[in-house]
Amino acid sequence: MRAAMRPLPLLALAATLAAAGPALAEAPKVVASIKPVHSLVAAVMEGVAEPALIVRGAASPHTYAMKPSDAKALAAADLVFWIGPELEGFLDKPVTANAKKATSVTLLEAPGVTLLDAREGGAWEAHDHGHKHDHGHDHKHDDKHAHEDEHDHDEVNTHIWLSPANARAMVAAIAEALSAKDPANAAAYTANAERTARSIDALDAELKAALAPVAGKPFVVFHDAYQYFEAQYGLNGVGAITVNPERRPSAKRLSEIRAKIGGLGAACVFAEPQFEPALVNTIVEGTPAKKGVLDPEGADLKDGPGLYPALMRNIAASLKDCLGS
Repeated sequence: MRAAMRPLPLLALAATLAAAGPALAEAPKVVASIKPVHSLVAAVMEGVAEPALIVRGAASPHTYAMKPSDAKALAAADLVFWIGPELEGFLDKPVTANAKKATSVTLLEAPGVTLLDAREGGAWEAHDHGHKHDHGHDHKHDDKHAHEDEHDHDEVNTHIWLSPANARAMVAAIAEALSAKDPANAAAYTANAERTARSIDALDAELKAALAPVAGKPFVVFHDAYQYFEAQYGLNGVGAITVNPERRPSAKRLSEIRAKIGGLGAACVFAEPQFEPALVNTIVEGTPAKKGVLDPEGADLKDGPGLYPALMRNIAASLKDCLGS
C-alpha cells in the first residue's frame, strides 16, 4: 500500500503545475523600447513573464534602425511600453503599422511624471533649468499659454527615467497597464510595483548621500540627458557638447563650450559610450578639465530588473569619481 501511495505527491505536483500553466501561458506579450524602460517593465512583470527589448546592447534610440526581428516582436505584442516618439522616433510609425493589436503606453504621458524643458544652446545659464510640467489623470490648463503647457515634446527633456520620482510614476503606469491587460496576474503586478517603488526610494536616498560632496561642481555633458538627475541631486551641469546627438555640433558651439569650461572652471567633460569620443578630446584639449563617461541608457549593463538601479549607481559613481578627484 505504501508503494502505491508514493506517486501521489508527484500527481499533486503535476496538478499544481497544470493549474499554474494557463496563467503563465496567458500572460501578455510585452515589448519595451529601451533598456531603462525594459528594466522597469521587467521588475513589474517578475515571476509572470519577461518583456522583449528593442534597443539592445550599446545601441542608442537616437540613431537606432528597426530590424525585421523588431517588427516581428511588435506584430506579436499585446503591450508596447516606450517613452514616446520624441525620444524613440524610429518607433513612431512601426507602433502603428506593426503593433496593430497592441496597446501602446507612452510613458512621457504617464500620470505623475514631471517633465523639464529642454535646455537650448551649448552653454547653459542658471535659468535654463527649465520649469516643470506635471502629468495627472485630470490635469487641465487654464491660462493663455495652455498650448505650451500641453507639452510640445520637442521642447522637453525626454530622459525622464533619470528622476527617481518619475521612475516610480512609470512603474505605477506600467503596473496599471499590465493589470488592465492581464487581470489574472494583477495582484503580482501590484506587489512587484510596490516592491520596486520601495527599492527606488532606497536608491534615491543612497545616491543623495553619495553625491552630496560634489553638488554644485560644474561639468559638461555630451548631450542634455541628465537634467532630471542634476535637479534631483543638486548637480551643476553647465553645458552640452551637442543638443542633438545625431548631428555633429558646430564650431561655434564647440567654442562656446570651451569658453564655458574656462570661465566657470568646469571640472569634467563627460562622453557617452554610444557616441564618438573624439569631440570630448577636442573640447578638453588645452583646458584643466578631466574626461569621464556617463551612460544614460546602460549600454554595458545586463538587461533585466537589476539594470535600472545599476544604471543610476553608475552615473553617480562616474560623477563622483571625476568631480571629487
